[in-house]
Amino acid sequence: MERPAVPSSAAEPVQDTEGFAAAIKEAEAWTAAAHEARRRLEALDKATVAISQELGLERVLQIIVDSVRPLVGARYAALGIPDDHGSMERFITSGMSDLERAQMGSPPQGRGLLGISLRESTTVRVDDIQTDPRSAGFPLGHPMMRTLLSVPVKVEGRAIGNLYLTDRIDGRPFDDDDERLVESFARHAGLGIHNARMHEELRQLAVLQERERIAQDLHDGSIQSLYAVSLALEDTAELLESEPRQAVDRIDHAIESIHGTIQEIREFIMGLDPDARTAVDLLAGLTALADEFERSTLIEVELASDPDVPLDPDETLQLIQLTREAMSNVARHADASKVLVNVEDRRERLRLSIIDDGRGFDTDTEQRPGHHGLTNMHARAESLGGSLAIESDDDGTRVVFEMPRAESGGVKEFST
Repeated sequence: MERPAVPSSAAEPVQDTEGFAAAIKEAEAWTAAAHEARRRLEALDKATVAISQELGLERVLQIIVDSVRPLVGARYAALGIPDDHGSMERFITSGMSDLERAQMGSPPQGRGLLGISLRESTTVRVDDIQTDPRSAGFPLGHPMMRTLLSVPVKVEGRAIGNLYLTDRIDGRPFDDDDERLVESFARHAGLGIHNARMHEELRQLAVLQERERIAQDLHDGSIQSLYAVSLALEDTAELLESEPRQAVDRIDHAIESIHGTIQEIREFIMGLDPDARTAVDLLAGLTALADEFERSTLIEVELASDPDVPLDPDETLQLIQLTREAMSNVARHADASKVLVNVEDRRERLRLSIIDDGRGFDTDTEQRPGHHGLTNMHARAESLGGSLAIESDDDGTRVVFEMPRAESGGVKEFST
């Protein structure tokens, strides 16, 4: 007995069920892909933020390799940075155990596939390293790896290194999405390395500038004080027979000055400001300097300055040191009997004048390279955004410093 034929309409629900299952599976795949894409973008954003927030070069390099490895699910990651001759200068790794690093020994030298990526500054993607004809194999002790994704790290179009990723944890080879993601990350990594290098260069420059500043301050401060003491002691030798009491007084003052200078040097070593006691007020600082100068040299100092000249501490210190250097030059070279120190606030400009009545000098000769006193004075003037003019003739020398003022302090104007 034949079975009755099944109507075609009765088979349609079965076909529809299979179609729905396929559609659901496809939707789930798309959803998973979307979640993975979102995860990668969030990881990329997090990694670039971490790079941008760090300025230490070694730390930046390690953050880069530690961030790129989970970005594409790689087992190993490395960042190779060549030197000027193309040899591997730095090779920073992520994902390797301490034992694996120790067994690997020296870092790769940039031969084979790594060398191609370095020399040609191009992305290299390989599904099987060992069978690739460009491969130079693995050095003794190097972990075995199968897949490779190598992406150049560039700054302003110039390759400064390479990112190497090997062996996805899921066992699949690297794909186009991995390549695009790592290339995007490499651009951020290049900027991070560039910024870290710039920061390091600026830090080293700051160290050099600080050394120059300390040397300049020692020259203009402590060394000048010691020189003034030596001049005073030279004159004292002539007084020992004719004026022994005055000679003793001057020797006592010289000893006191030397002790003060030793303390200044100690404060420099400790990173303190030797003029902190005078840096708050320009007039107080210049008054102390004038008193010290008169006692050491017996040259009369006339000080004219309004007590309300508004300056920040650094400007005050620089002006005191500039004045000290100018007065030291008077003591050493001018054979003067009087020095006038005059500070004027001319509304938008501040003027400092140091004028002596001694013998002049040839300014063209004395300002040539090697005369550190005048060189330091010009350097200080430049650091304050001002100008320094020196005029000298048979009637004496006039040193005039001018600097712009941010605001007018309504200060009394002096005539010179």
